[in-house]
Amino acid sequence: MKILYFDTETTGTDFTKHEITQFAAIIEIDGKVVKEVNYKCRPTNWEAIDPQALETTGVGVEQLKTFQTPRETLRQIKELLGTYIPKYTKMPYKFYPAGHNVQFDLEFLNKLFKDHGNDEDRKWGITSYQNWRALDSRVFGNFLTAAGKLPTENMKLSTLCQHYGIEIDAHDALSDIRATRQVIQKMMQHL
Repeated sequence: MKILYFDTETTGTDFTKHEITQFAAIIEIDGKVVKEVNYKCRPTNWEAIDPQALETTGVGVEQLKTFQTPRETLRQIKELLGTYIPKYTKMPYKFYPAGHNVQFDLEFLNKLFKDHGNDEDRKWGITSYQNWRALDSRVFGNFLTAAGKLPTENMKLSTLCQHYGIEIDAHDALSDIRATRQVIQKMMQHL
């Protein structure tokens, strides 16, 4: 089983106008971590940046200007994913996308492919590399709460980490995804 644990930091919460500023991922194959990456990405739509997003991540505009271009970030992501998933691989052999509220991150990643990729990327987006059977700690948490096995007041990643005794530097994509992977592993023991 191939799992792509990943998280993004963005310039806001609306994938139609905001952009990725950080992409961090852990690739796990058959239970073993084989790769970990952390890419910083410069936005292109400076006017759309939500100041609250920058405040949350602690990254300023001047720092964002030093990050690599979205096209370079996409090239690195495609190279990374292509190392483990040849294009047009059949569904069962693609990555399971995994994260906390992973649909949010999938929408931003797919938009990166469509906005900064070639014709093929614009047509297929991220689907060349991943299936749609997402592993989501937020969704798992809802099931565990309903089953009486997770007594937490909310499904925030920081709350889940506190419950399981996992350290996190919230709103840094690499720290978030490392913690999310640990949370999912703890939750899977109960599912």
